[in-house]
Amino acid sequence: MDIDKKEVLRYLGYKNNSADKQTSDLIDECIDEMMKISKPKYIYKIFDIKKEQEQVNLLNTTLSLKGKNIKNHLKFSSKCSVMAATLGIEADRQISIYSNLNLSKALVMDSCATAAIESLCDMAQEEIKEYAKTLGFNITGRFSPGYGDLSIEIQPEIINILDAYKKIGLTATESCILIPRKSVTAFIGFQKPKNCDVKPNCLSCNKNNCEYRRSDYISE
Repeated sequence: MDIDKKEVLRYLGYKNNSADKQTSDLIDECIDEMMKISKPKYIYKIFDIKKEQEQVNLLNTTLSLKGKNIKNHLKFSSKCSVMAATLGIEADRQISIYSNLNLSKALVMDSCATAAIESLCDMAQEEIKEYAKTLGFNITGRFSPGYGDLSIEIQPEIINILDAYKKIGLTATESCILIPRKSVTAFIGFQKPKNCDVKPNCLSCNKNNCEYRRSDYISE
């Protein structure tokens, strides 16, 4: 896992603009601190899937994925990886501490943590991709609860089928918010190369007005 300074700047809203030296130095400081305090962990499992008219079922589980967007994401897939990743609770704690002491630093730390969890997810995805190759599959991009019309209400069930609390310390609140907050769950489809339909995350999401949407994915 690493933290890309360009990604931190994007999350801070700089997009294609450069930061002043003071901000740049603060980002460097926060990157170093976040790398030291993070406890990155991830877990995943692979399931066969069965598609029905209104949902995609993960076989040998009680989990059903409902929504047109996730069904389209997995339209060529016969298997699905369910993954979860987290930076650990210390990242949350440090951001919370700075929010009471130094709001500017808290914002930069939060952006560093967001860039870090995305990097960790990329690592997990790459490992999943290599495993998929051994089975003769390519993979889709990641698709998380909250993208499009896939509800976040499935978070507790994802945690349950992965045994994620025991294995990586991940849980969810009654309102289905992941704890630690800098955590991600996602689905990755396994599909034959001839049906390869890999899409970047921003193209899989219908939130076109998102302030963090990558500029190279914005439709004309």
